[in-house]
Amino acid sequence: MEWVRGKEIGRGSFATIYTAKPKNPSSQLPPLMAVKSAESYYSASVENEKRILDQIGSCPQIIRCFGDDRTVEDGEEFYNLMLEYATGGTLADELKRNGGRLAEADVRRHTNSLLKGLGFVHAKGFVHCDVKLQNVLVFDNGVAKIADFGLAKKAGEAEQKAEVRGTPLYMAPESVNDNEYESSADVWALGCLVAEMASGKPVWHHSPGANIFKLLMRIGGDELPQIPEDLCEEGKDFLEKCFVKDPRKRWTAEMLLSHPFVSDYDAVLLEDTKPSPSPRGPFDFPDWVSMASSEISSDFGDFFGKIDLNSESDWSSRQSSIPAEDRLRQLATEETPNWSFSGDWVTVL
Repeated sequence: MEWVRGKEIGRGSFATIYTAKPKNPSSQLPPLMAVKSAESYYSASVENEKRILDQIGSCPQIIRCFGDDRTVEDGEEFYNLMLEYATGGTLADELKRNGGRLAEADVRRHTNSLLKGLGFVHAKGFVHCDVKLQNVLVFDNGVAKIADFGLAKKAGEAEQKAEVRGTPLYMAPESVNDNEYESSADVWALGCLVAEMASGKPVWHHSPGANIFKLLMRIGGDELPQIPEDLCEEGKDFLEKCFVKDPRKRWTAEMLLSHPFVSDYDAVLLEDTKPSPSPRGPFDFPDWVSMASSEISSDFGDFFGKIDLNSESDWSSRQSSIPAEDRLRQLATEETPNWSFSGDWVTVL
């Protein structure tokens, strides 16, 4: 695979993202891609993303992967993952372009797309583990797609050691208290994302530099996230279904697709199709089946657990099985990434 590296467009804890184009225009690769590159020593999460995307398969609401390779540049070996290039950037970028928040019609449309993507991921037996604005990409046709599967895992997979995954502002109570990351945690995070699209503010008020331990204690306690007051009643009801503290009673992505807040934005719904009644509780949903723990083991390697407080801080942590209160105290550290840009094209063989 021969391709040309372009400018830097993003940077995370262990990987840097560049634009890229195939060296041979007649290749089967698209004319413009995004390449996520990491030094081989730090590439475990990027390699995990490739394995997860391969196992999940194709879905219109999930970012496409075009392959991977390894290169040696300036004496360093890099692992490179070829992905779809999103002209609209992230969903966080779209909020900035629209004055900090989105119109309700756009909130409904994006929520519908993300539910379809999450439903597909969950039906395949996986959990994303890091749903947030920065991990949703917006394409030139306005379609939103779920990206960054570096922390994704097999549903029900037993952890060899306790591992913190995700972003504190989007973490579910069971993740904070019990280190539990299943499909219900993705739904909680989706609720946080939807509320932020509608209001322009995180569901948890947390000032820069404030004590993260206190934030995590609030999430793991009895307090509920703040639902935007000016959201329509259907939207408020939708978020209430996402923010059920008990993960066993929280609605699934499949159930939420039937909620009136998003059901009108189903692109495949025919004009003369009568809307089906929305279930009012988890056990009213037809043919509802709970997600059982999978006994399938999968070796994802010893990849790093990543935690972001928000788009401006990026920090990571590992710990053994210890009491929740002590575990949370160990999470309260931050570090800010270096958001810089590179310029010239570099041919990569």
